[in-house]
Amino acid sequence: MPASLLDEHIQYARVRKRGDEPPAQPGMVDVAVLDMNHGYPNLGHASIVETLLNIGRLERLELGAPAPDFRVISFDVRAGGAVPISDPGRFPVIVGTGGPGALDPRENDGLSELSQGILEDPSWESPLWHFFDAIMAAKQTSFLGICHSFGLMARWSGVAESVFRPASKGGKSSGAVTNLLTEAAQRHPWFSQLYEASNGPAIEVLDSRLFDLMPAGKRNVEMLAFEATPEGAPGEAVTMVEFARQPDGILPRVWGVNHHPEIGDKGLQRERLDRIESWGKVTPEWLHERHAALAAWNTSAATERRLQWTSSFTFVRPLEDLIGRALAELAER
Repeated sequence: MPASLLDEHIQYARVRKRGDEPPAQPGMVDVAVLDMNHGYPNLGHASIVETLLNIGRLERLELGAPAPDFRVISFDVRAGGAVPISDPGRFPVIVGTGGPGALDPRENDGLSELSQGILEDPSWESPLWHFFDAIMAAKQTSFLGICHSFGLMARWSGVAESVFRPASKGGKSSGAVTNLLTEAAQRHPWFSQLYEASNGPAIEVLDSRLFDLMPAGKRNVEMLAFEATPEGAPGEAVTMVEFARQPDGILPRVWGVNHHPEIGDKGLQRERLDRIESWGKVTPEWLHERHAALAAWNTSAATERRLQWTSSFTFVRPLEDLIGRALAELAER
């Protein structure tokens, strides 16, 4: 974690096993990251944590003195079983990361193609399902599930079933690809702005996706986006879902995306890649794929602009608003 992001008022904590999370502190806003990477090298977790820390720093500056302190707590869910034991009401914002392997941990035997080398103990799943239940009941808590976390939400809720992407669809979807917003997104008080910025339903997303999420017919959610077929029509796989909305009826409260809106600034991502490479724990193939994904930003100025719009509306701006509210409310109290 870059030391420049941390000081006495902006803190970071890592929870490696269940029950070890630091206690809440008076005058401090805690937000949580559910790390689904199972120890696998990744850019997403670092991007999410650093984005949250930076938002906390900027929102504190906006408030001025005496602004509450701010802390990001990262939970190693899959490798350490570190599902939070705190009531989710402690956290105004929770973000779940992407991660490798199958969405059902029982399928991760370390050998099959879909497991990506992950050999997994599934004992974290039941506590996580209970935590998801509690998030849905905690109206003051917002949750964004990214990629693997979104797939887990789909399994927990029954909204969609995961299907390994077949060779007929090109296998893994990676790089900048097109998704299509639905009519529900066009009507949505928040995501309609993304529809307007994109001049229609087609949005650019940064993909790294082995599994399609096929809708299972559940009706009490908003299906906001689907993949696009090569012909430009909506495909079968859902790629963005709203599970619950904020009490003000505008921003999403619980939502999931099957892309990577956290992979934003190209320069920062290259710095993170260099840092990870220096640890000596990644393969040349892993590095090549990540550099290829970042190259998607350089396809054209229009592609970069459209990727940034998607990141802004699905990730950055909702988190800025929610964290800013949480800090302001605690300052008032």
